[in-house]
Amino acid sequence: MTRQAFLFDLDGTLVDSVYQHVLAWHEALEREGIHLSIWRVHRRIGMSGGLLINLLLRETGIAIEPARIERIAAWHAEAYLRRASDISPLPGARDLLRALTDAQVPWAIATSSRMETARPTLALIGVAPDRDPVVTRDEVRHAKPDPDLFLAAAQRVGVSIEQSTVVGDSVWDMLAAQRARALGVGLLSGGYGEEELERAGAYRVFADPADMLAHLDELGVR
Repeated sequence: MTRQAFLFDLDGTLVDSVYQHVLAWHEALEREGIHLSIWRVHRRIGMSGGLLINLLLRETGIAIEPARIERIAAWHAEAYLRRASDISPLPGARDLLRALTDAQVPWAIATSSRMETARPTLALIGVAPDRDPVVTRDEVRHAKPDPDLFLAAAQRVGVSIEQSTVVGDSVWDMLAAQRARALGVGLLSGGYGEEELERAGAYRVFADPADMLAHLDELGVR
């Protein structure tokens, strides 16, 4: 039997933190004097912070300077960590990881967040970076929609990327999965619609981790 693995995004996939990220980016941009509608920020959540800032600034026609990008990213981290106490695990997140562990199916977390902002939310779902396989933005050259995070996560658990399933809530997760040559499973818990996720490459879409857990047998987990 071919060994498989599940590679999970974090924000919006296992923890209910998308809107904290949206508001934190919005606050950081406002602090820099850049005024954007919140919905524009939301549509970019899931990709790397640097790319997100580049795309948003490009939409406004504002000059993109490395020092400015670093400043906005630092303000985002500060604003996000202030909101960390409002974040909770998504329904079924802990149970889903536990079920995969019990079934001896390897899994890993691959997040576009840096460890500074990921650590508090990882703790919410019982994941410890010193014990469990976690790949953050700090460890790869490019984050989503590039495939680097998921390729590194598959390597971390010793399963080929072709035998891995990427689980994420955004189109950027699904695009990265396609580029990595992995299957993609989409979750609606981050705010993207079913059709959007399917167009980006998801072969199955579930409401949240609890819904995915209830259908694990359809994904080849017995």
